[in-house]
Amino acid sequence: MGNRQADIDFTFTHPTTVRALLEVLAPAGWSAEERLGHISYMVNDADDMYYWYDSTPDRLDAVLAELDAAANLPYTVALNVYHLQGGTGGMLMLYAQRRKVSFLPTIARRGIPGASKFTDLAWYLHALVPSLLGVGLEGYEAREDGN
Repeated sequence: MGNRQADIDFTFTHPTTVRALLEVLAPAGWSAEERLGHISYMVNDADDMYYWYDSTPDRLDAVLAELDAAANLPYTVALNVYHLQGGTGGMLMLYAQRRKVSFLPTIARRGIPGASKFTDLAWYLHALVPSLLGVGLEGYEAREDGN
């Protein structure tokens, strides 16, 4: 898909957590465990550095506790999620105050059949939005830009 950038920005009626998002997305087929059997997450700390970490599925509870810790509320955090049946995934990025969340399709991004240069944002919306209603989804904006 070249240098194209796609993302979906979600807004919520009240602050949410990584754990709450994962709990409503799991029944729809989403998991924190990526294809290679590991978990990837990020914490943007006071130094404004985006540090990515790898962990194992047996540490998921500890990873979620770290991402949702009160000490990390002023910072952006992220967790990669994967949809096994869809064969794709991406990054859930939660911003300070936790009312805005972005999804970036970065893992085996799905292209539109017949126009594979473009991201199939409709597939991602269908796979995410119904579940996110359960944690106060207020709205979303989906976009793709070519570079």
